[in-house]
Amino acid sequence: MTSPAGRPHPSLAGVVRRYEGYDELATAPLRRREAPHGACTLILSWADPLETSGPGGSSRQAAFLAGMHDGAVLTAFAGHQQGIQVDLAPLGVLRLLDRPLSLLTNRITALDDLEVPALAELPGRLAETPSWTDRHALVDATLRTLLDRSHTRPDPEIIHAWGRLSAARGRVAVATLADETGWSRRHLLTRFRDQVGLAPTTAGRVLRFREAARLLVPGASERYEPSSATISEVAAACGFADHSHLVREFRDLAGVTPTRYVQEWRSGFPDVQDVAGAAT
Repeated sequence: MTSPAGRPHPSLAGVVRRYEGYDELATAPLRRREAPHGACTLILSWADPLETSGPGGSSRQAAFLAGMHDGAVLTAFAGHQQGIQVDLAPLGVLRLLDRPLSLLTNRITALDDLEVPALAELPGRLAETPSWTDRHALVDATLRTLLDRSHTRPDPEIIHAWGRLSAARGRVAVATLADETGWSRRHLLTRFRDQVGLAPTTAGRVLRFREAARLLVPGASERYEPSSATISEVAAACGFADHSHLVREFRDLAGVTPTRYVQEWRSGFPDVQDVAGAAT
């Protein structure tokens, strides 16, 4: 069960995409596949920990930050899940944490390990806050304070390159981005990876995959919404060479074929075990 989504303060525009509370019980292990989606995820939970397994290994944490990923993360829990999920733009995380995003790529980092006391203390403070409205306000205030104290700003060239890639859903060549920024391709790659967390080519693949996944499973919410689009139609709409190209990208980035990906959303992930085993 989710709570009404919070509305971030206008000063957090470009940093926070959305945040939403959740309260969920599971008597048996509940598993989900979290495919890369071109954003970072902050989990502020004050209940049972979540088990995760992905490119960076396995962990068991209640509150954590998931950096930019280029592979699927599988999650599982049994018991009580309660907290707030905050979806963050990568350049927003750069500003909030004052550190290169490349240090967080393909990692699930416990809040205590981020060395940001305000974030580490937030789940406990949220647990003592009675209403979802007040909890959202507390998250808002904490992130605004971190942003005000930040000394890090992304390069204008990286803001441009990331904005172009995002708007084009990944379909912009690195050479084009280099020409538009006036940087060499090597310099662009280094600065982009430090500030976004992925290299431009990889980020473009993730963004194009995200669009394809959105077309196959509109909304990608807890309630499956059937799509009438075929895999070949989605491949053509998103600029993949053909059906096979789309299938390869799903295997690489989600760990499963497009058909399996849709089946998991439809059936509630009944038998997800691990990335390798699910990719058949």
